[in-house]
Amino acid sequence: MAELLFETYGVPSVAYGVDAAFSYKYNQQLGICDKDGLAISPGFTASHVIPFIDGEPIYKGCCRTNIGGYNVTDSLKQLLSLKYPHHMTRFTWEKVEDLKMEHCYIASDYASEAQLFQKGTKEAEEKTRCWQLPWIPPPTEEPPSEEEIARKAAIKEKQGQRLREMAEAKRSSRINELENEVRGLEFLLQQLVQVAEADIPSFLSETGYVSRQEIESALTKATQSLRKAKGEPKDDQVETEEQTDATNEKFHLINVPDDMLSPEQLKEKKRQLFLKTTSEGRQRAKQKRYEEELERERRNQLDEERRLENPELYLGELRAKYKDLSERVEQRKRLKTNGGHTNRNNLSGGVGRGERLNAAQRERMRLLTTAAFDRGKGEDTFGARDEDWQLYKLMSKDNNDDDDEGPDEEEAELVRLSSRLQDIDPTFIPKSDVVQPTEVPKLRPLTKEDFQIVMGVERFRCPEILFHPNWIGVDQTGLDEMTGVSLRRLPSYSDDIAERLTNSILMTGGSSLFPGIRERLEAGIRMVRPCGSPIRVVRALDPVLDAWRGASVYAAAPEFTTQTFSRMDYYEKGEDWLRRYQLRYSF
Repeated sequence: MAELLFETYGVPSVAYGVDAAFSYKYNQQLGICDKDGLAISPGFTASHVIPFIDGEPIYKGCCRTNIGGYNVTDSLKQLLSLKYPHHMTRFTWEKVEDLKMEHCYIASDYASEAQLFQKGTKEAEEKTRCWQLPWIPPPTEEPPSEEEIARKAAIKEKQGQRLREMAEAKRSSRINELENEVRGLEFLLQQLVQVAEADIPSFLSETGYVSRQEIESALTKATQSLRKAKGEPKDDQVETEEQTDATNEKFHLINVPDDMLSPEQLKEKKRQLFLKTTSEGRQRAKQKRYEEELERERRNQLDEERRLENPELYLGELRAKYKDLSERVEQRKRLKTNGGHTNRNNLSGGVGRGERLNAAQRERMRLLTTAAFDRGKGEDTFGARDEDWQLYKLMSKDNNDDDDEGPDEEEAELVRLSSRLQDIDPTFIPKSDVVQPTEVPKLRPLTKEDFQIVMGVERFRCPEILFHPNWIGVDQTGLDEMTGVSLRRLPSYSDDIAERLTNSILMTGGSSLFPGIRERLEAGIRMVRPCGSPIRVVRALDPVLDAWRGASVYAAAPEFTTQTFSRMDYYEKGEDWLRRYQLRYSF
């Protein structure tokens, strides 16, 4: 530092001092503290205790710890970030510093204070502070007035009337189109009657129809559509005819001879044959399912009659059947897993490779082993003979008879029995390995409380680090114990000197602004001092700026030039002499 000041900036002279010492001397001039005393300075990054005798600091008795206001702010920032992770971006260093200086305090007894908040007493609620973050409440929908409801109803009725008119116009147009189509088809049928039998194919080719049946089917369909458009009711005979006509219309080329069809129509006829066969298969399957459902209902009805006849006997039989069936299902599952065989070489009791393979898989393994055997000739001769290739045929066979991959009727019956037992026996607990999925909680709308930062225990938990640095992993003493360490380090320690020093303890530095720190420090020092020792702890007039004011007064004194280290001294004595330089604070 001296080299930079003298050689780079050309400073004529410089004086080095301690901020806590300047603050102590300034408050001594104001009569707040005595010549003999202690300066306790919990600063931003470190804390110091400096003893003063006859107005001069005794540096050999100083004590320092690496704990200060920075650690308090950092601890508060971490606690709030963990408590409110959704608002982590709000906790900037500057904002947390403001919260610390505005709301944090030193508890006179940390354990008692923490117990108050743990019990949730009224006193704890009064000490809790709340920081409301910016929050815009969601808009509330006011119920509409009667006039608004009537106005909307009138608009809705007007729109409905307009839609009804449009629908009626569309319906009338549709009826006219269908009537024209029906008249045209009837006229076409009348003309077809008058045409000779030999001229029918040429006549139909001009009309676009293939046969008379197709024209009649189109007429029936148009007539049905016309009745539906007019809103006329249907009877059962008409409905049956509709189904028959729909089937005939859908597959109208099936009954037409091939010589009367074009190549495209022949392809369409094949497609219709395939579709008709598939449709009939679906109908048969549907009928079969319907019959099975009837059979199931009949069986359930018989079971219900048996249950009503003798409930205890029916329940016992049902339980026995469920137990027997569940054991069979479990045994089959175990056989699928272990293969149903025992490996005698497996002495450890576990499941060996042979136990996990079924018969088909073991046969494949045997064939592979045979194929890989070199027959003792020292070379691989597999494939040289035609018999060797028969192994591929054996290995490709479908030997999965032991594997039951199809639907398990026993498991379905087991599920049915379990459901039946649950219905009639409230004490029945089924064997189920299925884990029911947990219901996903629904998101609730954010409220004003979700944007509130509540500071309770954090108010005194973070400043307590000044007295317990080990809470954040710093193995050093607190402010109260530092006083005892500083007194014991004095070269000329005596009880008289210690009493004079503890009778004038000045707190300075930014961290001494915490409310309650003076009482807590006085109580802590009293515990490390003998009973009856005079202890007086005072706070500096301005703990933050008194160091600057003290240095300003010191620099304005006429004797200041005698305490400086000039550039000539630097060139003459060197920088090493500066290490032995010590500023005197009293003139």
